[in-house]
Amino acid sequence: MSRLHIIGRSSSLFTRVPLIFAEELGLAYEIEPIYDMTETDPQVYAGNPALKLPSLRRGDTLLVGAQNICRALVELAETSPRIVWPENLHDDLSRNAQELVWHAMAAQVQLVFGVIIGKLPAENVYFTKCRAGFEGSMRWLDDRLAQVLNALPPRDFSLFEVTLFCLIEHIQFRPTIPSAPYPALLRFRQQFGARPSAQRTPFVFDAPPPK
Repeated sequence: MSRLHIIGRSSSLFTRVPLIFAEELGLAYEIEPIYDMTETDPQVYAGNPALKLPSLRRGDTLLVGAQNICRALVELAETSPRIVWPENLHDDLSRNAQELVWHAMAAQVQLVFGVIIGKLPAENVYFTKCRAGFEGSMRWLDDRLAQVLNALPPRDFSLFEVTLFCLIEHIQFRPTIPSAPYPALLRFRQQFGARPSAQRTPFVFDAPPPK
């Protein structure tokens, strides 16, 4: 097997999703950090024309997108854990839950990049609507989390659980909205966070090499 290189950031919630999958699957990998997300050269992002992360490099091939990478990692693994993917969700509640997690993850990135990094006005209608939809999604998930988890098929883990955990952790790491109003989500964070895969992939800022 070619050496696995995950191009992303140790502080990125989208990067952490495949990192947790790699740890769960027992795969060796290296992280290639992207130090400056304001760069607009695709080569900084390993050639991803969308200027996004994460990407996976295996030899001469490049695969982009967190969910794509997770699927590829499963195909490379020697183990065969029971993983619940979005296509295994057969009820509206579960499907809505995964969709709202994706939405909240995107909103978290928008607020971090736009308000914290870009220093744009938080009261701009773009960000006020983003925050309102973010908080509404979190309330929905908090109110229904027990039902959603109970509806999932038998599993070792699910993409829903990994993405939800990364989302809640990132809100703690890079605060954009308060997390206290969502006690069910915070309890889930504590429970899933006890997994070795979660403990081995904490959010940290990658230190650039000395010049």
